[in-house]
Amino acid sequence: MSTMTPTRARWWIGRLALAGVGGLLLLQLVPYGRDHANPRATASPRWDAPRTRELFAQACGDCHSDLTKWRWYSNVAPASWLVQHDVEEGRAAFDVSRWDQAQPSLDEVLEKLRSGEMPPLKYRIVHPGARLSDGEKAALADGLRRTYARRPPAAIRGEG
Repeated sequence: MSTMTPTRARWWIGRLALAGVGGLLLLQLVPYGRDHANPRATASPRWDAPRTRELFAQACGDCHSDLTKWRWYSNVAPASWLVQHDVEEGRAAFDVSRWDQAQPSLDEVLEKLRSGEMPPLKYRIVHPGARLSDGEKAALADGLRRTYARRPPAAIRGEG
């Protein structure tokens, strides 16, 4: 059994690093994840208060509205793929920029917030502002209740 010399180890580490950088550069050729369109809103909720709109934008707006802030890493694959997928999935599930279209029920939205499913952990890790305190979560939930009561979306998914 032979041991690797320090010179040989550095050679292998250098080659692996070069291959890794080359692989990342090749990933940049994949076009998915760079379509950073923020379509024009068709209808927005009549928020009950500026604080509700602010809390929603802070914790939910990047994925659940057409006001996504596309940060630098959303242009670098493979992170760009994850961001694009999350935004597309988030807008399909609940989009306050499409209040004139079917949206989930208030109960469904509040359950996602209450359970901690939303905002997801991977988002909270990168966006400290999305880490709402218990008081902020309660304020957002109360504001969403009043917003849905004031002017509900055009339709609730799953209802007639």
